[in-house]
Amino acid sequence: MLEREYLNICLAEPSSLQANIIVSMLNKLGIDNVQVTESGQATLDLLSSPMPPDVVISALYLPDMTGTDLVYRMRDDARMRETPFLLVSSETKRSYLDPIRQAGTLAILPKPFNSEQLSHALNNTVEFLNAHENRMDSSVLDVAELSVLLVDDSLTARNHIRGVLQRIGFERISEAINGQEAVPLLDTTLFDLVVTDYNMPEMDGKQLVEYVRQHSMQPSVPILMVSSEHDEGRLAAIEQAGVSAICDKPFEVELIRKLLRNFFVEPSPC
Repeated sequence: MLEREYLNICLAEPSSLQANIIVSMLNKLGIDNVQVTESGQATLDLLSSPMPPDVVISALYLPDMTGTDLVYRMRDDARMRETPFLLVSSETKRSYLDPIRQAGTLAILPKPFNSEQLSHALNNTVEFLNAHENRMDSSVLDVAELSVLLVDDSLTARNHIRGVLQRIGFERISEAINGQEAVPLLDTTLFDLVVTDYNMPEMDGKQLVEYVRQHSMQPSVPILMVSSEHDEGRLAAIEQAGVSAICDKPFEVELIRKLLRNFFVEPSPC
């Protein structure tokens, strides 16, 4: 099992001043294995080496590509597809951050960030890396026997969420690119869990939740919505439609485990 202090980190940061600040913060948290790269290509080269880093922490703007380009290049390469990616950025616009959320970043750290925020992001990273070994006790809940329907129009997002579910122990995972494609699957297959995005073409997550609750043959199936949606009105409408839980992007492995316990082991009285 990998301990936090033994993480091998690649820090993609073109500013030597900013890199020194982050390296110093990592050192104070007990992490000394930090390799600094100044470009996206140098980071990809390091990830392709015989001894790749365990995690990448990257700025949004690199001299040869953006952090968004970098994480998508990583997700397109089987050798680094599941390497945890953490973004450091002062950017707040959804149009810049949503693509990175879709690609499965484990944390978005503001600039500047404090040691507590960095520590939390690294703890989530270690949880992700150790998920194979920290699987739930099968005598309490055998997630390998649970059938899951994953609905998201982004292939990159589906790959990331599928990877997290598999690390937790799920084996029976079906996929659909939107609610419209999910409907015939729900009409012919009994699922134990539905994991869906909100913003999708043809039939979005809210419409899918409404269909499941009102028209499907499995109206009580737990539905977890994993979405970067932050509009309070839309979120309230989703809750009213009957979603079981809403999880933000990026999400944490331990939160998923907690939700699974709530869904299947210790169901809410309401």
